[in-house]
Amino acid sequence: MNETEKDIQIADNNYREENIVTLEWQEHIRRRPGMYIGKLGDGSSYDDGIYVLLKEVLDNAIDEFMMGYGKTIEVTIENGSVAVRDHGRGVPLGKVKDVCSKMNTGAKYDSKAFKKSVGLNGVGIKAVNALSSSFAMECFREGQMKAVEFVQGVLSNDREIVPTTSPNGTYVSFTPDVEIFGEYHYRDEHIEPLLKNYVFLNIGLTIVFNDKKFSSKNGLEDLLNENLTSEELYPIIHLFGEDIEVAITHTNQYGEEYYSFVNGQHTTQGGTHLAAFREATARVIKEFYNRNFEYSDIRNGMVAAISIKVEEPVFESQTKTKLGSKEMTPNGISVSKHINDFLKKELDNYLHKNADTVEVLQKKILDSEKERKAIAGVTKLARERAKKANLHNKKLRDCRIHYNDAKGDDRDKTCIFITEGDSASGSITKSRDPNLQAVFSLRGKPLNCFGLTKKIVYENEEFNLLQAALNIEENMDGLRYNKVIIATDADTDGMHIRLLLLTFFLQFFPDLIKKGHVYILQTPLFRVRNKKKTLYCYTEEERLSAIEELGPNPEITRFKGLGEISPDEFRNFIGEDIRLDRVTMRKEDLLKELLEFYMGKNTPERQSFIIENLVVEEDEVA
Repeated sequence: MNETEKDIQIADNNYREENIVTLEWQEHIRRRPGMYIGKLGDGSSYDDGIYVLLKEVLDNAIDEFMMGYGKTIEVTIENGSVAVRDHGRGVPLGKVKDVCSKMNTGAKYDSKAFKKSVGLNGVGIKAVNALSSSFAMECFREGQMKAVEFVQGVLSNDREIVPTTSPNGTYVSFTPDVEIFGEYHYRDEHIEPLLKNYVFLNIGLTIVFNDKKFSSKNGLEDLLNENLTSEELYPIIHLFGEDIEVAITHTNQYGEEYYSFVNGQHTTQGGTHLAAFREATARVIKEFYNRNFEYSDIRNGMVAAISIKVEEPVFESQTKTKLGSKEMTPNGISVSKHINDFLKKELDNYLHKNADTVEVLQKKILDSEKERKAIAGVTKLARERAKKANLHNKKLRDCRIHYNDAKGDDRDKTCIFITEGDSASGSITKSRDPNLQAVFSLRGKPLNCFGLTKKIVYENEEFNLLQAALNIEENMDGLRYNKVIIATDADTDGMHIRLLLLTFFLQFFPDLIKKGHVYILQTPLFRVRNKKKTLYCYTEEERLSAIEELGPNPEITRFKGLGEISPDEFRNFIGEDIRLDRVTMRKEDLLKELLEFYMGKNTPERQSFIIENLVVEEDEVA
């Protein structure tokens, strides 16, 4: 008997009745949290699990508003603990404990109670309960109140029903469990956009977050105005219909930018409804002008939002970031047909009534067409060159798993490091995870593409190969890496290369930044060590702290460039403890002005910015 056969026989002998284990509901969630809330995270990213917990509670409150109950929701977050108070109907008092702790229990299976809600499977609030060190729900209904309390999903207090003067509604409080999430912090910059989206999608709703009020009078029009970073070419087209709302405009930025929602849920990965919207919008505009426009020319520069309400939506995961539904209602009206019929009527009517918009939109389409035709020959040659390079691309050391075709946690972990020089790319390549981490090596400083047309992306070999490596020429759907990480030295040259790359992305692929895919890699500036311990320091403060911790006369090394860090050491900086700064754009960051400042002709101001944002090298003394 060989070793493999022995292993199989041992496994067979160990597979007995006592190996079959039934977990309590909360234990299953705690062992497999990713199934319910996606990745865990520490709060530094908008899609970390602690925000999913908040969203699950808010979704229930929003569903009450959508059914016509309660116009205000109060959210309080303090010292890592969350409290949400809605003014809906309140959970029926006899079912409060079950709603918190019995799987597949909820009112949303009954379409009479919740016709078009987000939470349909009765799991969300249970996941919040199970993944919290403490959880409580108080329900107020017709002058009576019922409260229950849990610790890590286990009931700790089941209070009697008592009289109350509080108005109807539900109060949920919870503290995410550090045993699950580790050290975490709720960050306002991730919470406030979430709350703003809720009010944009629910005109008449007010959310009060730590005494700060959010509300919207104009729905998706307000949402676009909040997110536009380039000037609109014509007033936002804002259309309403039964269970559908859209807002559309064009800007002079390249590419397309969309915000899609189903039953108030932000479907960041799109799905059936967004695909239908993109196609139907282009088709209606093409038919209106009765010209043989390319869809890509019509959509170039488009910024739009769509919100639909669907009965019993089918999402592709518990975190509900992509709609998979084909049907809209039990009578068989498809999502695609509903969106197409709505736009065919309403968008066409709008264009017939608004001659100024028609004129501006036609000019934008013709400009896009003119540019596309002008570079048609260049793009064909560039694509052929990129295709050949992909077979043996020395600039790209690819990974095996990619964002556009993977699922689960691996999908989110996919990344590409963009670095400069053979030594730096060599260190990263030798220390990376070849399954999930790719490396793209630049040759010197890339071209300053500020003010240039997209023709330069195809004429410049490095830009063309980078575009091909990311697979974003047509749109974001094919993006091959979740994180596009700029890894440059912490000196003036490194900062300049960083700005040149950011200019490239901002100029031609702004949605890559807006969707949160671009990062800056932090690498340590100092290594402080003695014979017993080694500490890596990213700031001067960390260096001083390390010196204090290790005692007198430690060895201090200043890393002047990425190439000076050995592959063995680099593994510590691009693994689980990787430090990344996400590149973000705010409402006030108008793209044109931003690029003008960083990469225009104002050389003195740019030099000052680079110098002021560098970490000044200190003398290597204790």
